[in-house]
Parts: sequence; structure tokens; C-alpha cells
Amino acid sequence: MAVDRIASVETFSIRLPRDSAAVRGTAGSPTALQPGSFDYRWSEAYATLYSVNFEAALVKLTAESGRVGWGEAQAPLAPDVACLITEQLLRPAIEGQAFELSADGVEALRERMYAGMRVRGQTGGFMLDAIAGVDIALWDLVGRAAGRPVSDLLGNAGAEATIPAYLSGLSGETTDARIAQADDAWGRGFRTFKLFLDRDPEDMVELVTALRERFGPAIRIAVDALWHLDPGTARVFGRALDELHALWLECPLPPEMLHAHARLAAEIKTPIALGESYRSRHELEPFLEQGCVGWLQPDLGRCGITEAVAIARHVAREYPNVQVVPHISIALGPQIAAALHFSAAMPAVPMAEYNPSVFSSATTTKCRDLRDSASRSTKGRSGLWHSGPCSDRSHATDTSRWRLRRVLGYASSPCWTLPLTSVRRKSRPMNLYVNFSWSKPIRCRMVACRSCTWTGSAVMLRHNSSVAPCT
Repeated sequence: MAVDRIASVETFSIRLPRDSAAVRGTAGSPTALQPGSFDYRWSEAYATLYSVNFEAALVKLTAESGRVGWGEAQAPLAPDVACLITEQLLRPAIEGQAFELSADGVEALRERMYAGMRVRGQTGGFMLDAIAGVDIALWDLVGRAAGRPVSDLLGNAGAEATIPAYLSGLSGETTDARIAQADDAWGRGFRTFKLFLDRDPEDMVELVTALRERFGPAIRIAVDALWHLDPGTARVFGRALDELHALWLECPLPPEMLHAHARLAAEIKTPIALGESYRSRHELEPFLEQGCVGWLQPDLGRCGITEAVAIARHVAREYPNVQVVPHISIALGPQIAAALHFSAAMPAVPMAEYNPSVFSSATTTKCRDLRDSASRSTKGRSGLWHSGPCSDRSHATDTSRWRLRRVLGYASSPCWTLPLTSVRRKSRPMNLYVNFSWSKPIRCRMVACRSCTWTGSAVMLRHNSSVAPCT
């Protein structure tokens, strides 16, 4: 097996401006925010901070061979923290280390990073977020060295996969506005929707009822309660969702309330969805043992590819009735690509999360038109993504055809650039150009529009009118 060595580790703390009001009801800004002078502001609905910006932490690994791998840690707030941990704690653990270019080699480096602070109790939180970003970048390097998509290396070798998607979040101030948005999505092929509890439970029941009346039994509706219900309210709300045949009730209680989640799961029929708050099998196992989880939602930006695969395989073996669907929240290309590769490779994953506001923010581009990039092809590219120059395309404003294409790359020109208004690398502002290449086909039902093909990150995603929508 080939061996390479990590020559350098670099991090990039990113903040992109966004219209918080426009994305209310979707991931990263599910509720209105209290006014204030800080970029981090309290939700008006419950005691949690959200950023007025779109924030992320990118990791760039360069190997002695010259290969470059990109990763991303989940960092909706304070991306500097994940970057600092990577620079000060993870870099000494892996820089200069030789590793086998295989799943075993990545796992060995991941264990080395995890072991560095475990005796000090750093087995979760920001520490594992940072490890996840490096882990994703390592997989990019391994795929690139093998000349194969990461999804192939994870177990989907030689196969084309279809990834159905559910629409995550309906924005709008009124029920009518959200119904109108659902109508538009329904016309584009979506049949599964997730709603965020950004108002009173009674208002959410009204919205779910209206959606059920509008679309009938064919619509599948999940509700994300955003961790802020108390056990009594969650029980009443869950039973109301039972009557409306909800797909799942996500994060109903504060994430540390193990026994309360177990009691709730026994009291309602609607399955409970959990996972995004936990970063390892060790954190998840008590919830699985207690029967709390019907849908498990690992976040690739918090657990990384290595641990996400371990979680999925453990669940398939020990808890076969639990469904696994990756959580995709505030994220840029590396994290989204990792989640899609994971979804393509794991046979038990039935669908992926698609949040239009997240994909739109992640893919807002301002490309430099470089002559030599216009004719470059992604065919045969491996890994997850790669860095390099970027070119723009004349059809870039056709949002009905390229909503996902921007984040996942172009077939004829695989580059795109982030318009980074605030990027820090080792405390120095800089411009960062990130270019993702893809090669293996994955037909994706994320948006059922016509004549749309996009490629990306070691896999190609396609969707067109001949592909059935997610049901």
C-alpha cells in the first residue's frame, strides 16, 4: 500500500454575510434573532445563539507528494476555535507523519488526533469538530491518491447511486407563504419536507395540518423542535404529530436529557430523530441503548467521514430498525460533499438533507475568468475536491438548473470561488479560491428539474425529468 506524509496543515476561518431575515425557518437561522450589536445573537424563541453571518472552518492538508486535500469542520459560530485547535493541537499530531493511503491509514491518524486530549476529557465539542475537518481532508487525499471517488472507497465501488433528498425548511412569515413555497417545491419533485419549530407548537400543528390537507397522504412531514421543548410540552406536541402521521420529531428536548428522551419515545408514536449534537459512537450509544432514536442524523462536519461510517455500520449491525440520514446544516462544499459521499456509500441511508438557503449561501460565487480553466474537464477526477483557479459560466444565473451545480462543480469547468468577505489564515486576511472536482456518477433527486446535470467531489450528481422524485 502506498504511503504519503503530511507536509503542512493550514486552516481558514470564514464569515460570509447573509440576510438572516430571508432565511428564517431554515438551517442556521430557524428563528428570528434578537437585535444587538454582536454578530452572535440570541434566538427570540429560546436560549441559543445564532450568527448573523454564514460561518465555516476549512482545513487544507498538503502532502509531500504535492497532493492537496480539503476538509471542513462544522462551525456555525466561532470558526476561529476549530481553526485554533487544528493549528495548535492537531497539527503537531499529524504534520510530518507518514500514513498509509487507505481507510486504515486515515483511521490511524484520526485515532492519533483523538488520543491527544482524551485523558483531559476533550472527547467531544470543538475538539471533535476540528478532528472532523482534518478527517475529511485526509479522505480527500486518499481518494486522490487512489484515483477513485471516496464513495467507492467507502463501499460503493463501481456503482451508480441515487440519493433521494428531502427539503429542509420552509421560510416565510405566514402559513400561506410557507404553503406557497411548498407548492413550488412540490412542483419540482419534492415529497418529503422538514419544518423548523420557530413558533408555538400550536402554530406548527396548524402548518402541518395545512400541508397535509393541501397535499394529502403523499407528503411526508418531519418537524425539528430545535431542542427547546420541555418533556410535558414535547409529549403533547408529539401526540398531535402522531395524529398527523409525522415522519419524525427531531431534537425535541435538550441534548443531554437521555432519560427524558427515552420516556418521550415510549409515550408517542412518531419516531424521534437525534444525532447532530453528538460526535461519536460513545456519545450516541446511550441514546441507542435506551431506544430513543428512530432516525439517526450524524453530522459529517462534527464526526468526520471515518466516525460517520463507523456509526452507520454499528447501527446497521446492532440497531437495524434505526434509519440513518446525515444532518446537513451550515456548510460549504467540503462538508456537503462528504455528506453526499457518505450517503452514496452507505446502503442503509435512504435520503439526504437539502436546504436551499444553505446551498445558496455555500455556492454564492464570484469567479475569476481564467482562460485555461474553461476547457478543463472533471472526467476521471478523484478524491473529494481540489484547489485551483476558477471560471464563471454564462448560465450561472439560471437558478432552476444549477441550484446545486454551483456547490458541486461544473462538468466542463470544475471550479468555483467563494466571495469571502472575512477570511483569516493564521490571523492574516487573505483571498481563498476553492475548486472542487468530481468524477463518479450519482443520480440525485434533490431537485426534479429538466436538463440539469452537475458533477462534483469524486462523484457526479445528476437529476433530470426522467428521475422519479423522492417519495
